[in-house]
Amino acid sequence: MFPMTPIATALALVFCANALAAPTDNGHTPRSLLSQAKGLPAEFEEHFFDVPLAVRVELDQQFLGEAMVVLSRDDRITLVDFTDVSDSKFKAGERDTWSNYLSQGVALGSCQGKCPEQLLAVHYSLENSLVSILTANAERDEQAQRYYSLPEGGSSGLIVRNQLNLNGGQNQDTGGRYGLEASSSLGNWTQAVNLQLSRMGGVDNQLYHAVHGLYTQRELEGNFLRLGYFTPTTEGLTRQPRTFGVSPDTALGVMYGSSDSLVINNPKPAIYPIYVTANRQGSVEIYRDGLLINTQAVPAGLQTLDTRPLPGGIYEVEVRLVEDGQITSSTQELVYKPNNWRNHDERWRYNFFAGRESRLLSNWDEQSEGDMTAGAAFNYLLHPRVILGLTGRQVRDSLQYGASVDWTVVNNASLFANIYQTEDYGTGLDVQGLYSYGKGSIVASHNRSWLDTTRLYDTLPDGTRVRQRNVFVGQTSNSSLSVNHRLTTKSSVNARVSHSQGNTEGTGLDLGWTQRTQLFGSDANWRLSLFDRPGSVSSGSDRNRGIDLSLNIALGDSGEQWSGSIGSRTAREGGRDNNASLTYRKELQDHLLQSVSATATSDTYGMGLSAMTTMQSDLVNGDGFIQRSSYNNDLTGGLNLDSTVAIGARKMVMTSQSHRDGAGMIIDVESDIADIALRADDLSGGSAVLRPGRNFVPLTAYKSSSVSFDFEGNHVPAASIQPPRSSYHLNKGGVEYRKITISKTVTVLGRLVDPQGKPLKGHHIINHASRGVSEVDGFFSMEMNAGSPTLEVRSGNHLLCQFRLDPDNAQRENDVLMIGDLRCSPETLADAMYRTEKAI
Repeated sequence: MFPMTPIATALALVFCANALAAPTDNGHTPRSLLSQAKGLPAEFEEHFFDVPLAVRVELDQQFLGEAMVVLSRDDRITLVDFTDVSDSKFKAGERDTWSNYLSQGVALGSCQGKCPEQLLAVHYSLENSLVSILTANAERDEQAQRYYSLPEGGSSGLIVRNQLNLNGGQNQDTGGRYGLEASSSLGNWTQAVNLQLSRMGGVDNQLYHAVHGLYTQRELEGNFLRLGYFTPTTEGLTRQPRTFGVSPDTALGVMYGSSDSLVINNPKPAIYPIYVTANRQGSVEIYRDGLLINTQAVPAGLQTLDTRPLPGGIYEVEVRLVEDGQITSSTQELVYKPNNWRNHDERWRYNFFAGRESRLLSNWDEQSEGDMTAGAAFNYLLHPRVILGLTGRQVRDSLQYGASVDWTVVNNASLFANIYQTEDYGTGLDVQGLYSYGKGSIVASHNRSWLDTTRLYDTLPDGTRVRQRNVFVGQTSNSSLSVNHRLTTKSSVNARVSHSQGNTEGTGLDLGWTQRTQLFGSDANWRLSLFDRPGSVSSGSDRNRGIDLSLNIALGDSGEQWSGSIGSRTAREGGRDNNASLTYRKELQDHLLQSVSATATSDTYGMGLSAMTTMQSDLVNGDGFIQRSSYNNDLTGGLNLDSTVAIGARKMVMTSQSHRDGAGMIIDVESDIADIALRADDLSGGSAVLRPGRNFVPLTAYKSSSVSFDFEGNHVPAASIQPPRSSYHLNKGGVEYRKITISKTVTVLGRLVDPQGKPLKGHHIINHASRGVSEVDGFFSMEMNAGSPTLEVRSGNHLLCQFRLDPDNAQRENDVLMIGDLRCSPETLADAMYRTEKAI
């Protein structure tokens, strides 16, 4: 940055005073710089040309930035650098375009020859210290962009996400899943592959495998077109109506529909929480369409599951509660993570599919093949607060129907209801409501099913049709009401009452009170729970009644936490089970393990132990847990691992960073400084920490944006980053490559003079790290690459001289190198070039 000299600051004031007495110009033709300077006193003129001037730059009368420029007598302007862009609404990529153009030096007036971005003219006004850039878009009305434009010429790349989920125990065969999700970009088409390997564990030890997706897709404005092999789910809708019974199998065909939600990966939790009531310490396994998608450890008591890792949308999952290595309950739950409706002027959301049921590399016996399948799903925005849904499809030889309504009654109350039917299976309905008030919320839900599966048949491999083994006729229902209320800023109460019929019978009640306070000088949380729940396998079929008091306190070093609880519940054989637990948790920094925790429990049966950890390395991230039961001393555990491989521009990287927004950038960092850390900020939302070597930065697909690079932390070293930012525009699955260099720098302070010792003003001084312009007295200040101590001096497009500095023989104060006078002559240029050739 170049501070504006006091004389240059006064130029505008002097000019304004003279302009009042000057004849009026016709205002149609911008005056030349010489004519504008005629009103200046002679002693001011030398401070106007060929010296850095602070100006305001506008693009089509919109603020682009504050900048330093150099004006020359031949009506040319050269940008030195933008100094302040904080109030500009233009994107960094747009500003970079004009920065690169103006820094080459351009003629003022109408654009002749190559004119970027529909440029018409560039004008400078001394009176306002204003540089005006005029383009053909100056008087066009700006309309809000409704769709992202696709990259010109498309993009290329491949991103492969690998997921591994394992669960098992001492007396339980290991089960798990390996999932491979790949997306690639070829031109303006995106390809997707979904491969799953799974092993159920227990009695079924077979390794199942199947390809659930192998297709190519083209994004259009508001729609998508899919061709290939896919699972015909109701994608592209804002509110997805539920269906009943068997899920659709894969099909070979075509799909067309709305695309607003296709590129969105919503990491937010589900609107309606999912509860489990564990009688003992255990784990939860979440299955979707028979595949394990997540596993979590849960302590005893009423717990809400972490739904943030689950995919977006509205779909049904099976939640299995595992205690002491045994599945003690299995429930069907609804994950409700809808995507927002973006455009109220388009009231329809829809998709259609048609094809032939098919299998690819699949050994799932129940998967059908050969029959034609088709379906359609719709959303209609009846009112800004009311969304209707309708779906109908043929799965195997049965027709499935579903209808839904999503009604935002008032700003703080909403209702979501479904009714669905499947031929030869049954009918179901569910209603969920949420009401929020000043100090809490109320959530109510009810679902009911009328089932008759006597007419459902399985088809054996030889074509024989046999009736299903598990035939059920009757009703099942589940109702619940939950209340959360904040008493004070530090205390709250919650209550949940539920009633179920069918597989589980009875009414359950949970009451809780929490209090935040200070204990031993540290933050502490108290929680008291009272419960009375229907009997289950883990309570000997007796009602589970009890009380639990827990304390969570931060003690010890930063990141350490202790918690403990005491309580009473129903034992596995009935009777009382008095219990207690103690947990220690610690957050780790700069370690493979991000956090670790250990829990010891004591109850009627003995001592139980468990440990949990989250981990992240450059290649993989995940979490895991292990438990030892106090009941039978059996060991059980679970492990979730996630890693991404990205390929683009003939480069490859394996990383723990997730490509959450659909695209990415491989970045090689070369640095003169060891153990340096950079921060890469995607201006569309994401960020990542970069280290020397190869890195990966997740980027937003379809949106033209840029990534800026800066040093991590508050202590910035004396170094430069080249380039400081990089723009991108990628399709989903696209990967680009960039290389950035970190160089040690020093601040050079000197004076540029001619062979006779007279100061040279307005000359551009260039180094690998930065550039500067000499002031009217020849002085200059700039950053110089410490590893390349060379300076070039240019005037216009002419290289006048070049210097190779010797930092060891120059006066230095901290990071400032004072080099004195530099005499610019052709001999210094030839001498410098000779030394360069000799060195080579």
